[in-house]
Amino acid sequence: MFFSFFMYFSGLLVFCMKRKHLLLMLLSLEFIILSLYFNLFIYLSDFNFEFYFSMIFLTMSVCEGALGLSILVSLIRTHGNDYFQTFSMLW
Repeated sequence: MFFSFFMYFSGLLVFCMKRKHLLLMLLSLEFIILSLYFNLFIYLSDFNFEFYFSMIFLTMSVCEGALGLSILVSLIRTHGNDYFQTFSMLW
């Protein structure tokens, strides 16, 4: 249980520190989702519940990852890089 909390908070730390690159932010979000899935799996196995909800959670997280990757590809094609400084509309 402590390992999943450590994974979650280290993912949050990386998300807060690497806010300049969109790719690094998406990777840290996926790491946070992985730690939440691990925590959910441990929780459901302790109480002998069915693991059907974990399969739904995994499906939704894969869809979220594919959506983030498609947004990243679209932004790199239009702007040329993944820096947040170049996405400003004021420039």
